Amino acid sequence: MHPQRIPPQPGQESVWDYPRPPRLEDTSKHIQIIFNGVTIADTHRAKRVLETSHPPVYYIPPEDIQREYLVPSPRSTYCEWKGQGAYYTLIVGNKRADDVAWYYPNPTPAFASIKDYVAFYAAPMDACYVDGEKVQPQPGNFYGGWITQDIVGPFKGGPGSWGW
Repeated sequence: MHPQRIPPQPGQESVWDYPRPPRLEDTSKHIQIIFNGVTIADTHRAKRVLETSHPPVYYIPPEDIQREYLVPSPRSTYCEWKGQGAYYTLIVGNKRADDVAWYYPNPTPAFASIKDYVAFYAAPMDACYVDGEKVQPQPGNFYGGWITQDIVGPFKGGPGSWGW
């Protein structure tokens, strides 16, 4: 079964127009991440990964993250495009979110510019913002895309979408 593409309106992007293999691009959009009342990340220097059927995943430069709240995790995963991923647990005060952020310490050559940049799952956060708009997390709990008004789907990750 193939999903029915939602036609983008002016100023919108369809995730079905994103490439596979994914594309990496710089963005000057204002990215903010809040957890347990603390701004964990605040940047205009993120990079975003765009892949067919997925909302963008934003990677934050390490120097724009309050890294004292990140604790290395033993979890790792492998991406056929980016390589071996490593994870962080986020601890702020009495609140903890395990394996909530990931990065690539030795990415493939095509993704070398995101080395040590960190991406965050939106769902466990108090809020994640793109240019002041609170994002919606990508459906499911596997992918880490951020949905905003300027992105249309349908999005991979929800029930019945694994076969796309």
